[in-house]
Amino acid sequence: MKKITFIAVIFSVLTARSQNTLPDFSVTTKGNGKIIISWNNAYPVVSQISIQRSFDSLRNYKTILTVPDPHIPQNGFVDAKAPTAFQFYRLFIALDSGKYIFSKPKKARWDTARVVIIQPLNKKPDSSRIIIEPVKTDSPIVTKEVPVEPERILYVKKGDSLVMQFGETSLKSFRDSVLYKTKDTLVFRSADTLLIKPFVPKVVYKPSLYVFTSRDGNVTISLPAVNEKKYLVKFFEEDSTPLFELNEVKESPLTLDKTNFVHGGWFRFELYENGQLKEKHK
Repeated sequence: MKKITFIAVIFSVLTARSQNTLPDFSVTTKGNGKIIISWNNAYPVVSQISIQRSFDSLRNYKTILTVPDPHIPQNGFVDAKAPTAFQFYRLFIALDSGKYIFSKPKKARWDTARVVIIQPLNKKPDSSRIIIEPVKTDSPIVTKEVPVEPERILYVKKGDSLVMQFGETSLKSFRDSVLYKTKDTLVFRSADTLLIKPFVPKVVYKPSLYVFTSRDGNVTISLPAVNEKKYLVKFFEEDSTPLFELNEVKESPLTLDKTNFVHGGWFRFELYENGQLKEKHK
């Protein structure tokens, strides 16, 4: 008969709450002047997570930290500079395509973690009542191989065209290359398809110094050294249809009556100096 010796074991049991999933989060304190803010991140794409603090639950929030890497699944921050333990906290979460959300404000709760020590029994157990018998079996041991699931393939499109495909393990490096090296936007169209939306800069209108509309609605042409240089001005409709042109400008400033343009609206022009395009504007 085999003997089994029992050894007293001390268990440390922590009853801290588990982290919440964004946009929810947890705020706890142990009364040592430190506030712990933590969360789980399940968003596929998130570009920024900022922690904000305020005395008021509704306004006057100030950002105390922007997380360096918002993609970490489990993250948190210890606020050791909180004025009191009664501050309100919220998270600013920036998602893809310019979307963002604010979490609901929370005030710190006391962390009720405790240690439970299980003392050994003074009375020794009766080992004579514990019998270990070997397991008998006539069946051969069969090892079953678990099939490995193939890596999921992701497809990247630009418009209706497929531009590339790669394994799921390469998603983070590809996403970072788009977000940090270009101004394009990456959108998940489905579980396995991503769409690249090219960045389109906004056209900022700047009036020309040479051809411009005066207060009375007429067009003024003001050119330097008209007697020394040969100027040609071509006017077009907004769709680039030719309207008329001035083959040689000998007077500056020169005023063109607005009736020459037939109708109101935008017009384009090209200004040439000695045969070279000097300005193209509208």
